[in-house]
Amino acid sequence: MRSAQQILADSAVIAVVGASRDPGKAAHRVPAEMRRYGWRIIPVNPTVDELFGEKAYPSLADIPHPVDLVDVFRPARDAVDVVRQAVAIGAPAVWLQLGIVSAQARQVAEEAGIDYVEDRCLIVERAAAGLTRLG
Repeated sequence: MRSAQQILADSAVIAVVGASRDPGKAAHRVPAEMRRYGWRIIPVNPTVDELFGEKAYPSLADIPHPVDLVDVFRPARDAVDVVRQAVAIGAPAVWLQLGIVSAQARQVAEEAGIDYVEDRCLIVERAAAGLTRLG
């Protein structure tokens, strides 16, 4: 399994489940910052049409192209379903944001052989590693 920082280094396209249009929420600030550093952010939120300059999709299954990482801003109780959806679309990695932990979601990911990170923040790990996808 890859480290959290290696997953970020290897990822160019991040689907963000639970992306928010509210700039006051981490589910908006974190993906917006990742986008500023060069990652393509695909919002997954059934209540919005567009976020971060990208078309939003109601579910992972609706995204018409591969994603490198599924980032989750949903309660822990939803994590198992999101991980199953990530496995179904062939995502190589799932990341549960800071404060989100699910032993069952971890088990689903491990059984599927995909990388899994929980209770960590993308922007903290990006900054710690000094990662950027900009030119």
